[in-house]
Amino acid sequence: MNIKALIEKRNAIVADMSKLFDTADTEKRSFNEDETKKFDEMKKEIADIDAMINRYNEARALENGAPKQEKKEVDQEALEMRAFSNFIRTNSTHYVEERADVNFTTGDNGTLIPTSIANKIIDTVKNVSPIFSMATKYNVKGNLTFPIYDESTQKITVAYATEFKALDASAGKFKGITLGGFLAGSLIKISRSLINNTEFDVAAYVINEMALRIAEFLEHELLVGTGNNAMTGVLSAANTNVYTTQAATAISADDLIAVQVKLPQALRKNTAWIMNTSTMLAIRQLKDGEGRYMLQPDLTRGFGYVLLGAPVYESDTVDGIAAGKAVIAYGDFSGLYVNLRPGIETQVLQEKYADEHATGFVAWFEADSKIVETQKLVAVKMKAA
Repeated sequence: MNIKALIEKRNAIVADMSKLFDTADTEKRSFNEDETKKFDEMKKEIADIDAMINRYNEARALENGAPKQEKKEVDQEALEMRAFSNFIRTNSTHYVEERADVNFTTGDNGTLIPTSIANKIIDTVKNVSPIFSMATKYNVKGNLTFPIYDESTQKITVAYATEFKALDASAGKFKGITLGGFLAGSLIKISRSLINNTEFDVAAYVINEMALRIAEFLEHELLVGTGNNAMTGVLSAANTNVYTTQAATAISADDLIAVQVKLPQALRKNTAWIMNTSTMLAIRQLKDGEGRYMLQPDLTRGFGYVLLGAPVYESDTVDGIAAGKAVIAYGDFSGLYVNLRPGIETQVLQEKYADEHATGFVAWFEADSKIVETQKLVAVKMKAA
């Protein structure tokens, strides 16, 4: 199931709902009969999409062996959702009900949102971004340092020995790879008409929008990267294994086989391919010596595709086929370590977009990524022109 497409469809419907309110506001009138009917239809469609996404998340939880939530936890989650809706509508960090209350706390970059809301955002990011889902993830404050055994300059050796002659000692050394946290922010805007409509689930909309923006950002950084003093991407990291194609403007079947065997056989069990849609199209047209297409449909993966036994994922952040470009990431992406620090924070910008009859929301988070297990990953780079 393409959860990303469902979320994008949901957000498109919400945008259409917002246009209905904007039109009525501009003309200073209430909805006519057709607009009321259209609004009700869109509201039902959003409810259907939400139900499908919830069923998908429940199925994923069952696959992972997650225990069912107790009623108390469900009630607390619902309470926090209502508190978050109140925060969005009023910018108040205090919410009280007869049964319990939820108080938001202030962090370095804004207001810390409740844990259940943050978890919903992270779960959606996992569903939307394959590379984030497959990476080794941490949710830890401060820095994480991993000791890595390095034999690049000197390694353990075994040699024949002669009696009464000493052996030369030789060994590698350990070096550390540290995961810190780079601050990033995601800005979204929402119509005041939608915020003021009590029938509209404004909290769910903001959560989905935040998750989509964060997923797009993380997918780009984890695959392509930005450069120095930023998160590390598989295709641009200095310590990534690189395979260069035989041609500058085409990928051959021989190239793909060579990429696969660049990983030790023991590490090919959980591998995947990530590439641009145009690159995937070019590979779909490749055939083996017997005329069979190399890229095969796999009905067990929701009508996805398999290449040399590994699933294929598409990402618009990766470059298409062109001379000198890094176009495919391949391997077991658990070798990429990501630390998404706990405590997603948000700020409500009510005055900044007042002249647009809108409210802005900034989601602040800290994250870092490094390739720790280099033997698990390969970057495919096109030959220079």
